Amino acid sequence: MDKMWAGRFSKALDKEADDFNSSLHFDCKMFRQDICGSIAHAQMLAKQGIITTADCEEIIDGLTGILEDIENGRLTFDSDAEDIHMFIESELTARKGDVGKRLHTARSRNDQVAVDIRLYLRDEAEKVNDLLYSLIEVIRDKAAENQDAILPGYTHLQRAQPITFAHHLLAYAQMFMRDASRLQDAVKRMNYSPLGSCALSGTTYDTDREYEAEKLGFYGIMQNSIDGVSDRDFCVELMSAFSIIMMHLSRFSEEIILWSSWEFKFVELDDSYTTGSSIMPQKKNPDMAELVRGKTGRVYGDLFALLTSLKGLPLAYNKDMQEDKEAIFDSIETVQKCLSIFAPMLATMTVLKENMYSAAQKGFINATDLADYLVKKGMPFRTAYKIVGQTVAECIEKNKVLETLTLDEYKAHSDLFSEDLFNEISLETCISKRISAGSTGYKSVEKQIEFVTEFINGKKESIY
Repeated sequence: MDKMWAGRFSKALDKEADDFNSSLHFDCKMFRQDICGSIAHAQMLAKQGIITTADCEEIIDGLTGILEDIENGRLTFDSDAEDIHMFIESELTARKGDVGKRLHTARSRNDQVAVDIRLYLRDEAEKVNDLLYSLIEVIRDKAAENQDAILPGYTHLQRAQPITFAHHLLAYAQMFMRDASRLQDAVKRMNYSPLGSCALSGTTYDTDREYEAEKLGFYGIMQNSIDGVSDRDFCVELMSAFSIIMMHLSRFSEEIILWSSWEFKFVELDDSYTTGSSIMPQKKNPDMAELVRGKTGRVYGDLFALLTSLKGLPLAYNKDMQEDKEAIFDSIETVQKCLSIFAPMLATMTVLKENMYSAAQKGFINATDLADYLVKKGMPFRTAYKIVGQTVAECIEKNKVLETLTLDEYKAHSDLFSEDLFNEISLETCISKRISAGSTGYKSVEKQIEFVTEFINGKKESIY
């Protein structure tokens, strides 16, 4: 295949250099977006009288046929093509002759690729957004099923205070809700058209960039043609959003891995989302969660690779920017796969409430409630804190827990203790008395579930 730019050169590009330069093997993903952008461009050229209406119709007919043939497998990508843009234009010219050669009037591959990748990422980000909402819904449902499940809440991975499993799950719902909002914001900033910026300085033709932008569903146009072809902020911003999504998935995966171990045994993953050992027949490994945790580093790497590629580039377009696609494509595909596997893994997970409750009965996680009991009877908090610490030390010495100390043993520490303390430090009371907004209290958790439900129900059909 002859290069579209071959007129300036006296000999062909070295074969190895040609392969190194080619991006078709990864940017072919954007064939639909490239054709869509080209159709809008042809319509604009005809509207402005730059090409005839008849030529526009021929171009659109040719592009539509190419799209159908690619989708149906009748047309395969030519490995000799430099990129998806040249492949489609060459195929169009082969089918329509000189009419096909008119399509590239008043545009460059620089603005063509810039519009293609925005259209592609807009479509793929929509899928990520849908997957996020599906995961949030699974978390909401799992929380609603487990409002009565009590387990230890942890700080420093040490048992701290009693919470409900629903409360713990809803913390992740909040994270993924922010992720959805962050993703939507990034897409809104991305949704402006660079088409018509040409190579970098615009064009001498009387084009209508706003018309093209409207045809392609953009909010408007990039206001500076140099920025239009050299901007890749939107890739970095999306990849940053993906990295944060993966960070949240990884934290959740880590907890599921811990919870499903024999040391915790708070949950059991469904057989459909676990694997066995080739030598140890008793093993049930949380491989899906481990893979999600591992792939987080891969998405981080994609982000850092692109940031590094962009950091030293002068304006405007440079070939280095071709490196944006492999990084962003890998990032978005990894996030989609992880979200797709994580939601059903969580939905099918069995919650072992009895084990959670048993763990909550150990570790003195109701000690803060015992201190609050003394404070409500008039004792300064720091004094109460010290007395409860001494009481815990006595329990450890006697191999007891707070619930099994006698009232006389309590009174040896303070006369403010009375029989009602045992009700105050029961796990159920500890939960129900958490009345502050956002707390683990039963009523608060119910409100949190309602809040998440409102978020899910408020989902728009499109994120842009």
